[in-house]
Amino acid sequence: MRAKVRAVAEAVLIVFLLVYLGMLLGRLPRLQLDRTGVALLGAIAVIAMGAVTLEESARAVDLSTITLLFSFMVISAQLRLGGFYTRAAEAVTALELSPPALLFALTMLTGALSAVFMNDIVCLAIPPVLIHACRGRKLDPVPFLLAVACASNAGSAATLIGNPQNILIGQSLGLSFSDYLLTAGPPAFAGLLITWAVIAFRYRGRWANGGPGPEPGDGDLPSWSSWQSAKALLITGVLFVFFLFTGLPRDIVSLGAAGLLLLSRKMHSRSTLGLVDWQLLVLFIGLFVVNHAFAATGIPQDVVSGLLERGVDLSHPAWLFGTAALLSNAVSNVPATMLLLPVAHHPLAGPVLALSSTLAGNLLIVGSIANIIVVESAARHGIRIGWRTHAPVGVAVTLLTLGVAAGFLWLRSPGL
Repeated sequence: MRAKVRAVAEAVLIVFLLVYLGMLLGRLPRLQLDRTGVALLGAIAVIAMGAVTLEESARAVDLSTITLLFSFMVISAQLRLGGFYTRAAEAVTALELSPPALLFALTMLTGALSAVFMNDIVCLAIPPVLIHACRGRKLDPVPFLLAVACASNAGSAATLIGNPQNILIGQSLGLSFSDYLLTAGPPAFAGLLITWAVIAFRYRGRWANGGPGPEPGDGDLPSWSSWQSAKALLITGVLFVFFLFTGLPRDIVSLGAAGLLLLSRKMHSRSTLGLVDWQLLVLFIGLFVVNHAFAATGIPQDVVSGLLERGVDLSHPAWLFGTAALLSNAVSNVPATMLLLPVAHHPLAGPVLALSSTLAGNLLIVGSIANIIVVESAARHGIRIGWRTHAPVGVAVTLLTLGVAAGFLWLRSPGL
């Protein structure tokens, strides 16, 4: 019996390592699997080998996190289909501003939208409008696209609903929405200022368009609907009031709001649900199951104990901050957050983990989904943003924003 338990534990360890290898590489060699496929197959494997039952797997999935993620995907989809993101981007890019001033306005817009709505959908909506406007003004779209990517990460760090990992952290640790905002808001805003300053300095005197390319098609730019946009904005405003001033469960309130938005005589639910990132939801579910099976082996606890004996306390904010930053660029921020949540015991662990994992996402293109979305959107319009283009901006922004965040957190708790 003991030999069988050990064999299952070893098999789970192998599955766990393969899954996180897939998170690191973005796929598994020789197989047509992306990160979501790898996580799903990992979950299937641990269930099939008997490491966890179906009932245990269901309990391992944090439904409050999945529910809140889904709800805000619906809200953001409504705003995108209603043309709100398009109209907001058009309003900013139409301003008669110098390139540095336009960059500042765009950075602040992207950061603000990403703090309130899912940053991934913001990054889907803004680039086509931005590219069209830049070409009309004979400006190189690249610095402005880099600003969208970096600002979406920095801005989304400000709230517990700005990105998937923050939603996970907030729901798992039961964080107060207002308390988190007071802690993370200032370093997130500083991150936006740093993003603007780094890009403005990097591209000073080089704002001219590098050459024409294919224009975005009409399908990329949803038409403006004042009613659909106003409805979503009103519901979002009501949600924020609930989040800030009541103790009602965020997941239940948000799900009710999403349900109200799906009640429409003009906007088909198929269109709204078509913009929900089902791949991301399945990735979360798969990782929940794999991580639960791995935790049940006792191996993570042994690793943490071994590190503690060597003076490495992962629950300490300083170690947690640095480890989250490194892991987020190795396996992406959502898997890194899931790995580190079990050691997030310190009162500041939530903001530490959220700020570090999110701001570290600017280091590499693959560090966050938002970066990848912007780069792929640019490629569809004939603009190549490779690592040589991204790295000088991404590295500087990441190091500076992480430094500011670490300093601010230390000031909030000088006894660290």
